[in-house]
Amino acid sequence: MKSIQLLLMISLLALTGCASMGIGSRPLSELTQNYTNEQSKFLAVDDLVIHYRDEGQGPVLVLLHGVASSLHTWDGWVDELKGSYRIIRLDLPAHGLTGPDPKMERYNIGYMVDKLDKFLNKLGVNKMSLAGNSLGGYISWNYALHRPDRVEKLILLDSAGYPQDMPFIMDFASWPVIGEMSTLMMPRFMVGMNVRAAYGDDSKVDDKLVHRYHDLTLRPGNREGLVNVFRTMKEQSDNPHLGDRVAEIRVPTLLIWGEEDQWVPLDIMERFRRDLPNVSVITYEGVGHMPMEELPVQTARDARSFLQTGKIFTLPAATASGD
Repeated sequence: MKSIQLLLMISLLALTGCASMGIGSRPLSELTQNYTNEQSKFLAVDDLVIHYRDEGQGPVLVLLHGVASSLHTWDGWVDELKGSYRIIRLDLPAHGLTGPDPKMERYNIGYMVDKLDKFLNKLGVNKMSLAGNSLGGYISWNYALHRPDRVEKLILLDSAGYPQDMPFIMDFASWPVIGEMSTLMMPRFMVGMNVRAAYGDDSKVDDKLVHRYHDLTLRPGNREGLVNVFRTMKEQSDNPHLGDRVAEIRVPTLLIWGEEDQWVPLDIMERFRRDLPNVSVITYEGVGHMPMEELPVQTARDARSFLQTGKIFTLPAATASGD
């Protein structure tokens, strides 16, 4: 099966124009101009300069995006919630405008948790609710274990946390030689395939969205950084002890999941539901791996209900038709 997919990708490469091949990097100054706004700030944490946004007033809500994404994935939630919460979101290491850590070849969970902790220390944030999608969810629940004194409520959206197969495109980019090629060339059509595969309804993926994802992979150093992230994830994906400590999480936790998620499927959600001692669950029909992008208004309103009460009382699947 992998050989067929590889041949398909080689054929597509041969047919794709050079303009969208993603050869070379985009100047950081150009990307900064295009993907920052008046809320954007930068903060030095060790060897990284982290891009983040700090918006709204009220209790602190920290948002962590998923693999190969950026803080922009939360735009819909920020629009919906900034009237009630102080929302802090950041581009994780090796992502977005933050870019890679020049000293790192692997981005293990200890490193990610440490960088988040130092970032929050510099902002003077001592109490928060924490929400994370995919890789950001994995960092979130590990941070809740590391700093239980800080995290008041936890929201995991299609979160990594248990052994599973890697999504093919990420697995493919982590292979020897292919990974090195990916650091030199990142075609836009492959990024588009990746985003469409993550969505439950790929008709919601437009050219503007694909361009954003593609542009930010072309930040200097990001392709190499992402390959290192993929390789870190692959090394952990079959670790039988990956989720052993989930049962130690004591804060109220909401699981938000897309029923059509092919990357972190519902059986992973069921393992979280089984192991978490204080858990609520809500799933969404027709939604894939990124509910906050695919169904921003409804998922944000459900998150608000949980943040206000600590529980979600309506567990049956929601529909995607109302957003």
